[in-house]
Amino acid sequence: MLLTCQAGFESLLGRELAAAGIAVAESGPGWARTETEVPVEALAFPWLTLKAPVELRGESVNALAQRVAEFFLTSLQGERIEAAWPNVWLGPQEITGLGRRISSVEAACGEFLRKRLSRVAKLAVADVPRGMGPARGLFVYFTDFGRVFVAREAFVHGQRRMADDDLAPSRSYLKVEEAYIVLGREPAGGETVCDLGAAPGGWSYSAAKRGARVLAIDNGPLKGGALNHPLIEHRLEDAFKFTVSRDERFDWLFCDLVEEPHHVLQHLVTPWLAQGWCRRFVINLKFGRVDAVALLQELRGADSPFVLHAPGFRVRHLYHDREEFTVVGEAGS
Repeated sequence: MLLTCQAGFESLLGRELAAAGIAVAESGPGWARTETEVPVEALAFPWLTLKAPVELRGESVNALAQRVAEFFLTSLQGERIEAAWPNVWLGPQEITGLGRRISSVEAACGEFLRKRLSRVAKLAVADVPRGMGPARGLFVYFTDFGRVFVAREAFVHGQRRMADDDLAPSRSYLKVEEAYIVLGREPAGGETVCDLGAAPGGWSYSAAKRGARVLAIDNGPLKGGALNHPLIEHRLEDAFKFTVSRDERFDWLFCDLVEEPHHVLQHLVTPWLAQGWCRRFVINLKFGRVDAVALLQELRGADSPFVLHAPGFRVRHLYHDREEFTVVGEAGS
């Protein structure tokens, strides 16, 4: 398999794989390769996993393009494509000039395919499928100018770059928008949200723009589209001191606090999930000052509040995450 991740985090991806008993054969900026195919659905750091990739080499643009096209055409024997299919070309942005190389080879390969299978080529979509799960198409990953790995099957882990909103008061807005994709649902009109550590209001604004009613808890001010929003009630309180009324239950818990993750787990996550105060959640946990892989193992351990109270939860290192994990799930699911 070839697994991609956020550049700079490939060593943590390698450690996560090793902790799962998966040996890394080689790695580079934003990717790691294994010799064996194993389940990867629950891993946090991978973004896209190419299954059974084939290595191709070529010194020129045309040579690489023709080999990729031949791989794809050969793999199509006995298969009929009637719907849109992902045609994904990726590689490390950290290698200067590689982006231009990828674009050139992709364009040349497209020409080959249009000449041979015009109808199939017209159905190609140059993007990773939205959502999470297996995908079939053409996935091409450059590890260098003359070396690529190609596969027909991939697993999409859910991360993707999100579009910004001019009214969003902070960059963190993008994280919760991305988290909805991993969870597979988003707040809806009439639902209730408690946003702990809300300021300056990016997550609260994200929910309110969808029609949800938000209780924003933070001693700091709200800004941008969250300020004076009719669906957002701002309470000037410490998130750790906020108490839920008897028999009160929110549809969503949001929590994105710049706090030590174990403190958040013990004093917020555990009581909220154990008491059933929320139906689903999006929680960010910062790992900048702790061992990220050790934290992952704790989150997946038998006594984790997520394992105990939200067994279907998912942990991801998102496209818009930095040194943090985003945990999503449904309480009691």
